[in-house]
Amino acid sequence: MTDYREILRLKSLGFSERNIALTCPCSRNTVSKVLKRAEELSISWPLSNELTNAALEGKLYPKDGKSLHSKKMPDLTSIRKELLKNGVSKKLLWTEYMEECRLTGADPLMYTQFCHYIQQDEQKRRATMHIARKPGEQVEVDWAGDPAHITDPDTGEIVEAYLFVGVMSYSQYAYVEAFINEKQQAWITAHVHMYEYFGGVAKILVPDNCKTAVVHAGGWYNQQVNAVYHEMAEHYGTAIIPARVRKPKDKPNAENSVGNISTWITAALRNEQFFSLAELNHAIKEKLKAFNARLFQKKEGSRLSLFRDEELPLLAPLPATPYELAEWKQATVQFNYHISLHGMLYSIPYEYIKRKVDVRITDKTLEVFYNHNRIASHRRLYGRQGQYSTIVEHMPEDHQKYLEWNGDRFRKWAERIGINIYQVVDAILTSKRVEQQAYKSCMGLLKLADKYSVERLETACQKALSYT
Repeated sequence: MTDYREILRLKSLGFSERNIALTCPCSRNTVSKVLKRAEELSISWPLSNELTNAALEGKLYPKDGKSLHSKKMPDLTSIRKELLKNGVSKKLLWTEYMEECRLTGADPLMYTQFCHYIQQDEQKRRATMHIARKPGEQVEVDWAGDPAHITDPDTGEIVEAYLFVGVMSYSQYAYVEAFINEKQQAWITAHVHMYEYFGGVAKILVPDNCKTAVVHAGGWYNQQVNAVYHEMAEHYGTAIIPARVRKPKDKPNAENSVGNISTWITAALRNEQFFSLAELNHAIKEKLKAFNARLFQKKEGSRLSLFRDEELPLLAPLPATPYELAEWKQATVQFNYHISLHGMLYSIPYEYIKRKVDVRITDKTLEVFYNHNRIASHRRLYGRQGQYSTIVEHMPEDHQKYLEWNGDRFRKWAERIGINIYQVVDAILTSKRVEQQAYKSCMGLLKLADKYSVERLETACQKALSYT
């Protein structure tokens, strides 16, 4: 609002209209019109304190009978929804509004006023609220927008390296690490290293809506946390609350830190050349140390001092072992009650033949789940493909009995029947290159005792031995 009181005061002191316009500030024409109007109404300085600028404006320029409030106001709620549709503009909506006013006989707003009220409504809805965070409560994570660069020592090719950023919401204490890609392994590894750097775990983890964190199975409004990411959060005892889609203010500290890191780390290293990811991360570590130790401009201390003194004591302790990245796959149990993964075969209880099971694979172990219940666990196999890891308890009973058969058992069985039978069975077992090839022959021979009697079998074996 124009400062009418100041214009009249400066005029009473003998200032020119040009100087008054520079001091207030306003245009010279405005000063001229105000002074002329005040002279017509015999209004001069000094003025009473009750005569404010608003009251003075009412005296100088009284509103006519056709007040703005008598005009038909547009439905701002409906307009806001319509503007979200493709092709709908303010000009189109104003034309429709004018037609509506013509049909109802209402006094319409002009286009500039129409747009002014829409803009005011938008500004009200863009109001933000500062939420005070408690120490050790929340950490925000994201990928930085500007990548760093690595030079391939063999080809000279420039390779982009993506920066992971983790920020404690209360102290703004940051962690930064470079990775060759933004895939799940890099995402999980970054979190493991971040918690080790912080020396503890915050209660809440706020990630962006990247695919490695959130699965949009039913659209943007039906989000599910990625299975591996959720498992990692359970390991560290933290809760994941993803930021809303296209709502950067849900993680303002990460967004602000991304900009600062782009300046103080990425841009600060722009003139240096790195030939490996390890070299780049070593340089980032040095810059990050200085970044966290830098003093705040508008409050006391630094990110490091605030984190060390107020946040670190409140963080939950790290688990005994760091999280081991797991790969999840789905497999079908074959008729031989095994599943095949990476060329190796692992046994499953035979009751689950032809069932689909979920498999969790780490570097050392392989776990099998059915309906979220673990039904098998194996040490992971490496080396020649086609190896079997079979647990006897997973086999049907008749298959388990088959495993009990071996050469010694056949010999003991034959020895109980007769000495000649024992010598024949032993000769059959040693005649084959692989002992198992003789099992059927031995079984067939010993079964003859049930059919023809032990005495006849013993006599037959004695006669057979006489020929050999």
